[in-house]
Amino acid sequence: MDPAIKPASRSFEDATPLLAEPAELRRVAAEKGYLFFKRFFAREEIMEMRELLLGVLQQEGLLDAGSPLLDGIGHLPLINKLTPEEINWNGIGTTQRVYHNVQKLQEFHAFAHHAKLLAMFGVLFGERAFPHPRNIARIMLPSESLKVTPPHQDFLHIQGSADTWTCWAPMGDVPRSLGGLSLLEGSNQAGLLGVTAAEGAGGLETILCNLGYEWAEGDYEAGDMVIFHSLTVHKALPNRQPGRVRLSLDLRYQPASQPIEQASLLPHGPFEWDELYEGWTREDLKYYWKRESFVFLPFDESIRWQKDKIC
Repeated sequence: MDPAIKPASRSFEDATPLLAEPAELRRVAAEKGYLFFKRFFAREEIMEMRELLLGVLQQEGLLDAGSPLLDGIGHLPLINKLTPEEINWNGIGTTQRVYHNVQKLQEFHAFAHHAKLLAMFGVLFGERAFPHPRNIARIMLPSESLKVTPPHQDFLHIQGSADTWTCWAPMGDVPRSLGGLSLLEGSNQAGLLGVTAAEGAGGLETILCNLGYEWAEGDYEAGDMVIFHSLTVHKALPNRQPGRVRLSLDLRYQPASQPIEQASLLPHGPFEWDELYEGWTREDLKYYWKRESFVFLPFDESIRWQKDKIC
């Protein structure tokens, strides 16, 4: 840890009461760069999604057959046979084969269109929220080869509108010991920071020096979620529960009127929408972004390595 960054000393505060005060919600969001919501989703719907995701692992033999499915206990003999390249593929904590099957789940993509999420982001943005179709599932298998996601800002990877926000929702109970998400409170106000190459999801680590911000974190229960601005520095905590799988979703939203980068409309992974859509029954979830009139911003690779941003 950078000695200039203080250890976590802030606990999450529930932002749910702010939903009734839009102006205050936006003020706090701009100040902190994130908002935490306690029991935002019904526990039952989270556990249904958890069962679907764990079912994919079960089909591949990656769960312990002697444990209840919802416990998410990995089959370590098989997991330990996976190469570091397989376990760290695309930063999602599992193999490409498993992730392909997850990306084909209609229910997984439908979750991004949850009415409560769209309404909440509508309040935050003060206009209609557009959900990016490039939904991400983190299926973090328990493996010593798995690299922990380093501190980073999402904007470097997604670009488009800086006012893009991510919803990080654990699919099950995720205490800090299982590797939840930690956020550098207020770091969104520091602008785009310099980076260095690093292992873990994204392959880049934000350089943190003399910022004076504090890490905020907490123990998540099924139904909790945290949302954060694209410039908010965040990281994953290490999984210290041997054998346990950690599941979470990354879902991104932006004001519908703002520009977007083309890749945000592609699947997450080397997949094609037509192939992922096979067997889907909800036509409203397919290519819904084609009904929008976006201004597209090109991806700028150069901003990743701005030397004057490095202290």
